[in-house]
Amino acid sequence: MLRESDVLSTLMRRRPDHSLAQELYCDSGVFDADLSHIWYREWLFSIPACEIPKAGNYVVHDVGAYSVVIVRGNDGEIRAFHNSCRHRGSVLCKSKKGTHPKLVCPYHQWTYELDGRLLWAREMGPDFDASKHGLKHVHCRDVSGMVYICLADVAPPIEDFAAEAARYMAPHDLANSKVAHESTIIEHGNWKLVWENNRECYHCAGNHPSLCRTFPEDPRAIGSDNSGELSGLQRQHSQRCEAAGAPSAFLESSWGDWRFVRTPLLDGAESYTMDGKVASTRPNSTLPFRDAGSLLKYKYPGCWNHLLSDHVILFRVTPIGPMETEVRTTWLVHKDAVEGQDYDLKRLTEVWIATNNEDREVVENNQRGIRSPAYEPGPYSPIHEGGNIQFVDWYASTMIRSITGTGAATLAAE
Repeated sequence: MLRESDVLSTLMRRRPDHSLAQELYCDSGVFDADLSHIWYREWLFSIPACEIPKAGNYVVHDVGAYSVVIVRGNDGEIRAFHNSCRHRGSVLCKSKKGTHPKLVCPYHQWTYELDGRLLWAREMGPDFDASKHGLKHVHCRDVSGMVYICLADVAPPIEDFAAEAARYMAPHDLANSKVAHESTIIEHGNWKLVWENNRECYHCAGNHPSLCRTFPEDPRAIGSDNSGELSGLQRQHSQRCEAAGAPSAFLESSWGDWRFVRTPLLDGAESYTMDGKVASTRPNSTLPFRDAGSLLKYKYPGCWNHLLSDHVILFRVTPIGPMETEVRTTWLVHKDAVEGQDYDLKRLTEVWIATNNEDREVVENNQRGIRSPAYEPGPYSPIHEGGNIQFVDWYASTMIRSITGTGAATLAAE
């Protein structure tokens, strides 16, 4: 088990444009450091706001040692609290989701308002001050219909990301959407391997027959090569969409922790379906044409998203252990879309259910191979795996910056 100083040393010695050292994918000390320096400090996507549309609706999101209750209040605001009673620490919400008019501890029935105030605690004596025992808040922000939380005492700035999300996601009406389906799988691989697999389509032709019907493998179409250039088709598509009022040009943050780009689908395809046609005839976007492609968005470390003309797919990544990761996928459609009339659930979900299962096998095979004593970091393809280079650079620099307490990290490597 590596100590934090060993993690730092390993990161500083890493070879540029190569996969990471074995320990960084397998070691429990590295996992603890990842939690402390990334997952407990960064803004994390949790749920779509439309998943809790009514007062009292809640969802529990567990991240490492933390359990967080995300609940909509009577005033319509979404708030997040630590899922721990201020009496003796029992969890408040035992189920992963549900509805309660108040948050009541199952142990001794301490009762909290949906805004976190303690309303009632039985026989605590005349000197007890309920106002000092409200639930502990977690930073929470609704960003264009996606709820993000941050476990840090002081959350990093999110304003620039929120502003760009509002601009790029404006044609996609997440606020007036609903959850059509959700799927949660456990991948027996490190969370960084899950992300590396996501950041390239080098593997797609050999592993994703359903997805490859519509999704472009050309890395220049999705901003995943290392040249900084986009294909002519991508540029034309972006110009067409932007002329229709849909921001589409490739945009990445200066620190590299988020990105937006709207990419065309293959051969004029309209959605991720087996026949390439829309999955929902009642769209949850205002895009004037069906073949608007997919707005590809990510926000490290917790999510990547695909926003199409007819529906939206949100992917949430949560580390569970050094070699175990939860991937939750949520399909959103227009709130008034009727299953069996406006969309068929199997048709809506079958491409990404298959793709997720294929990705799980890919990641697990990758993890098993990395555990071998024969493993050593290999080179990334500068043509197809520029996204991997970008991701591991972000990971290493973020960890170095946080561990050393510096304002900016140097991607030092040997």
